[in-house]
Order: sequence, then structure tokens, then C-alpha cells
Amino acid sequence: MAPLPAQPASVAPVSAGPLPYWRLSSFYLFYFALLGSTAPYLALYFHHLGFSSARIGELVAIPMLMRCIAPNLWGWLGDYTGRRLTIVRFGAVCTLLTFSLILFDKSYAWLAMVMALHAFFWHAVLPQFEVITLAHLQGQTSRYSQIRLWGSVGFILAVVALGRLFEGFSLDLYPQALLVILLGIVASSWWVPNAQPVLSAARLGAGGFFRQLTRPGVLAFYVSVGLMQLSHGPYYTFLTLHLESLGYSRGIIGLLWSVGVVAEVLMFMAMSRMLKRFTVRQVLLASFLLAALRWVLLGSFAEYLAVLLVAQLMHAATFGSFHAAAIHFVQRSFGPQQQGQGQALYAALAGTGGALGALYSGYSWNLLGPGWTFSIASIAALAAAVITGSRMKEERA
Repeated sequence: MAPLPAQPASVAPVSAGPLPYWRLSSFYLFYFALLGSTAPYLALYFHHLGFSSARIGELVAIPMLMRCIAPNLWGWLGDYTGRRLTIVRFGAVCTLLTFSLILFDKSYAWLAMVMALHAFFWHAVLPQFEVITLAHLQGQTSRYSQIRLWGSVGFILAVVALGRLFEGFSLDLYPQALLVILLGIVASSWWVPNAQPVLSAARLGAGGFFRQLTRPGVLAFYVSVGLMQLSHGPYYTFLTLHLESLGYSRGIIGLLWSVGVVAEVLMFMAMSRMLKRFTVRQVLLASFLLAALRWVLLGSFAEYLAVLLVAQLMHAATFGSFHAAAIHFVQRSFGPQQQGQGQALYAALAGTGGALGALYSGYSWNLLGPGWTFSIASIAALAAAVITGSRMKEERA
């Protein structure tokens, strides 16, 4: 296949007129419904198949490791060609096709291959779509949270629906449920109109990607992102199994996951006002400190429902305010021709941290127990807070 031609630097923004709010929102809804199907239930499904905690940690870590590689490759291709929407659609279709291989075998080696293949294409999708969304917003980045909150809605719907499904039926239906959601991602990707970032004179003179990356505070931000995602390792890998061991039913566990995401939705709705009042650095710092407290509560006091509810409400900070502030930081820190690489590096560092978090929690869960495993996560979040507090500058979004 011949290489795609590079997008000329003088291209005008391609947009479909008024903001295509519902088209953009539908994509986020299905995309994060898939995350809502994997974060609470993927480890549970592997446990259902009979794998040990170490093997579960490895299988969960594989997609995160692919997130270290794939976004940078696809991000460079998106910036070079300008055909981000084509990459999104291609990635969605290939994710569906490669994940469908799970229907043929359930051995460890086969599942590892499926996890790697589908993740390579799945992680091509979101960073490029974030650039398209911000291009449609045309500088109204405060409205990003109003669109992104539909991803949280999709997460909630998937968590609750699958919790009920698996409580009434077998976990053997898990692969088929994910394939239905993947079909929704493919369909919504073809409904979204294209848009390109506006090239501004100020950004054109800002230098290349690596020069922008070495600006004060940018590298510190990316290190903090990796530490924050590392701290989420036990949460995304073992929270469902942890709560099951404490006697919570799968239906209740699904509702508890939803409590966190409802808090996240409310935070997204408030973020435009919050970022006008507080700096990005202040929002990130608060998010890291609350994450450190949250992991201690989940690791040591999850048997108390009231404490568990408080900890789940903290998801508003540990994901909601953190992610929204991070997207603002990346969008502000890189020029239009480097947006894809900036978003991809954000995804890659998040993947690196998430993979390390899944791996260490997989090995420490049986050896050290939930309390110490979550305590290590708390230390990682505190380290992110120290780096952010000492290395990042105060700038309003």
C-alpha cells in the first residue's frame, strides 16, 4: 500500500459547521462502555477461567503495555498525514476483528495474543479522537468536559448492565458482550465528521515536538501521569475480586463502580468553572493527594460500606478532575501539528504506569495482601503530588 501523503502545513480547519455534539458524544459513550466492561470484569473473567492472580496481572498488563507503544506510532502517523479520523475508523474495525479471536480458544498464550493484538489497534483510537474533538471545539476547550461526560455515562451503563447479566447468567457470555460494544464503537466512528486543528502563528513558531516537550513543567507532568496510572493498578485489576472476597455481590459491586463514575460525571460538568477558578497545577495536585487517600481507604477499610462509598466518590478527583486537567495541559502545551503526538505520549505514559501497576499488584496481591498492595499505590500517588508541586508552573487553563 502506498504511503498516505502528508497534510500541508497551510491546511484550513475542516469542520462540519456547528459542533456535532451528539456524534462526538456517542463515540465517547461506546468507547468508555468498553472500558466499563473491562475495568471491573476482565480480571473477574480471567479468574472465572481459572487463572492465578499472577497470570491475571500479566494478562491485564498486556493491553497497558501496548498502550506504551501503539499511541506514539499512531500519533506520529496522524500528525504526519492529518488523517486522524481514518486512523480512528481503521483502529475501531481492527479492534473488533482481533478481539473476536477470543471466541476460538481460552489458553493463556492465545489470550495473551488476543490482548496484545486488539490493544494495539484500540489504543490507536482515543488519542486521535481527542484531537478531532478539540478541533471541533475550536478553542472552546471548557466544553470538552460536557462531551466527555457521555463516556462516563457509557461506563456506568456497561458496569450496571453487565453486573446484572453476570449475576443472572454465566461469565461465559463476557466475550460476546464486549463484541456488541465494539460494534457500537465502529458504528459511531463512521458517524463523526472530520476536523483538523487550527494552525496558529504563535504555535507555528513554537518549535518541534521535542522542543515543546522540554518546556518547563511538561516532562514533570508526564512523569506524574505515569505515577498516577501506576497507582491505579490494584484498583483496575483487583477491586472487583477484593470486594467479592469481602462478601459483596456482583450486582452491588457493579453499583459501587457506578457510584465512582457518577461522581466523575458530576466533576466533568463542573470542570469548566473549576478551571477558571483554579490553575491546572492546583487541580492536578489535589487529584494526586486525594488518590493517595483513596487507595488507603480501599486497601484497609473496604469492608465498611460507608467508607467504600466515600472512596468511590473520590473517583471524581482521581479520574475526573485529573483527566480533564491533563487534557487541558496537553492541548495547551503543544502546537496543532504536534497535538497527536502530545495526546499519544499522554496515553503511552498512562499505559506504562498502568501496566507496571497491574504487574506489581498481580505479584503482590497474594504475597503482601490488599492492604500493602494499595499502600504502594498510595505512595506512587504521593510521589506524583511531590513532582507536580515542585516542578510544574502555575498557569490557568
